[in-house]
Amino acid sequence: MYRPYIVCHMVTSLDGKVTGEFLNRPECEAATEIYYEMNREYKAQGSGGFICGRVTMEQSFTGGWYPDLSKYEPVKKHFGHYMNCWFDDLADANYFAISFDPKGKLGWQSNAIEDSDPGYGGAKIIEVLTEQVDPRYLAYLEEKEISYFFAGENGIEVPLALKILRDHVSPEFFVLEGGSIINGHFLRADCVDEISLVQAPVTADNDSKPLFFEGDIVDFKLFEAEQKNGTLVMRNIKEREE
Repeated sequence: MYRPYIVCHMVTSLDGKVTGEFLNRPECEAATEIYYEMNREYKAQGSGGFICGRVTMEQSFTGGWYPDLSKYEPVKKHFGHYMNCWFDDLADANYFAISFDPKGKLGWQSNAIEDSDPGYGGAKIIEVLTEQVDPRYLAYLEEKEISYFFAGENGIEVPLALKILRDHVSPEFFVLEGGSIINGHFLRADCVDEISLVQAPVTADNDSKPLFFEGDIVDFKLFEAEQKNGTLVMRNIKEREE
């Protein structure tokens, strides 16, 4: 398997939802704290970082800010494709925030995550893009010294993106932390090796999103389950053909 091992790590409701108003209820506080604690444990175990989609990154880190691209000159195409861009300081980093941002809609203030949680703070940002991005956005990323690469023309090809990450930053595994759409992309691409769930004792409403949007049938085997502070914590490993 020439790609990083992928652990999908999420807080869920009893009915399998991962985003929604239920997360703000007191019943979810213990589950959320366990989730963050486990994320820090994954980092200590050698995780190369965390992978999120645009919406999750925006809600958790950028707050909806976006740069004024009118002051940037477009980055030129090279042989019909945008050139990938890797900054030298990546060689000194060992923990990354991998942002699947197909059209380049995230506004970063620096090239590393600014967060008080050591499971996130300091992670070097890498933008995964498609050729639908505004070429001026590339100039903005280069000004911020944010590394980026392309993994598709109209949509991100998950196996290609993971191969490029393996080639350039060489992690053994990453933690996939949603949301629902990107989780579904990874599952359909057969790129989820393990599912780590912290299940809060609450159900969600109709507007909440499932663990995998437009998922697929994939066989997993329960590897570990335990009760922690009133929540159920489970690890499920993908069944592999012999």
